[in-house]
Amino acid sequence: MSEKLRVLTVFGTRPEAVKMAPVVKVLNDEEKIEHRVCVTAQHRDMLDQVLKIFDIEPDYDLDIFEHGQSLSQITERAMKGIENVIKEFKPDVLLVQGDTTTVFAGALAGFYNGVKVGHVEAGLRSGNIYSPYPEEANRKMTGVVTEYHFAPTETSRNNLLKEDYPEDKIFITGNTVIDALLQVVDDEYIFEDDLLNEIDYENKKVVLLTSHRRENLGQPMRNIFTAVKRVVEENDDVEVIYPVHLNPKVREIAKEVFGDNEKVHLIEPVDYLPFANLIGKCHIVVTDSGGIQEEAPSLGKPVLVVRRETERPEGIEAGTAKLAGVEEETVYEMLTDLVRNEESYKKMANAVNPYGDGKSAQRIRDILLK
Repeated sequence: MSEKLRVLTVFGTRPEAVKMAPVVKVLNDEEKIEHRVCVTAQHRDMLDQVLKIFDIEPDYDLDIFEHGQSLSQITERAMKGIENVIKEFKPDVLLVQGDTTTVFAGALAGFYNGVKVGHVEAGLRSGNIYSPYPEEANRKMTGVVTEYHFAPTETSRNNLLKEDYPEDKIFITGNTVIDALLQVVDDEYIFEDDLLNEIDYENKKVVLLTSHRRENLGQPMRNIFTAVKRVVEENDDVEVIYPVHLNPKVREIAKEVFGDNEKVHLIEPVDYLPFANLIGKCHIVVTDSGGIQEEAPSLGKPVLVVRRETERPEGIEAGTAKLAGVEEETVYEMLTDLVRNEESYKKMANAVNPYGDGKSAQRIRDILLK
């Protein structure tokens, strides 16, 4: 091993970049560590937005993105590119984050080349290998070749122990998404989109909706949107902001259900910085996203999770989130309760966030140095 610990951080999508940004900063600032960043650019534009926000200059950019690429193609291109970087930089540790195809490819490339793998946000499990797809499988397969499991919560740690991973290789760090979020949310933030500035967040109960998961495409998504539309139509003080995913199937269903409803604002996807501040200004979050289940509670926002299962049960157990499923009537009833019942709302808004205190990246650095 070289005099300095050589660490290679690998990521490829916007969510990974957000969650790795605090880690990149503390590793770059540590004189005992020689650190390099490799991006696969599994996503291109959305990744570049986050790199700019957090002022990250990748040392290696594999630029693998192609329209219509399959999971197999992403895996192949990412593995080959990362392997070349490993041979050039010769890291002692390779860090990956979360559950994307880049994560699995990076971990496997590290394993094949004799490099110890550190998995940030290890141990999340939904219990269904096809949901979320392919993320649940990516996490589990990455775990097999991981040396350092950086689990965000006690629940994640227990999941890994149940799968017989060594206790001394599992470290509870909190989730780095909280580190990132606390750096960018500003009460005085001004949006570039005038519409978002004009909405009356003080007097309206603004619902932030996000929905894009593969497993929700079709009737489940139609159920979710219809439930939200009913709540909007029945409550004068409710408005919805929905940054619509670029997937044409998602856009088709959104247009079909919400049509020209003036209280449902269908907007283009927004960058991480305005989106984080949008969470801070809204009243309630309805989402099938993973990361937002962690972010919103940090800002005191109740979350309805519109999925059949979640790999983030800590929020459910803590009371910051509720699993609403994908059936229209259930989503409608739960959202109606949060909109009309102040006691239900306060109970969720004031629940303690189980995902961290903003110091996760520092803990990861300290563990690596030890």
